Amino acid sequence: MRAVTALMLCGINGESMPYTIRMEKTVQAVYEGGSTASSRTIPLAERQEVTITISDEGNIPRDHPLLASPEEWADAAGDPISLDEVRRALSTIHGSLSEAVIEERRDR
Repeated sequence: MRAVTALMLCGINGESMPYTIRMEKTVQAVYEGGSTASSRTIPLAERQEVTITISDEGNIPRDHPLLASPEEWADAAGDPISLDEVRRALSTIHGSLSEAVIEERRDR
């Protein structure tokens, strides 16, 4: 992987604080034949290794059990729920939180 330049900036009481310079860019690509290809030139060195995050948001069906409807978001925004109530509710979930949400939404 390409070396990343680290900077040392002066922090509290004159202590050095490390910062890393990082490039992040979103590009559209097509997956075909086991590899991805972008329709645009990407400013990278030849054979440079990068980390790729895959997002297929456009392919998630509107009725996917993890998606909330606009009405659910509007209802939730008006909830006067406290942090203690959230903690109590979460403490009753056994196993995975995502599995509990999927199970709850199957019933709608």
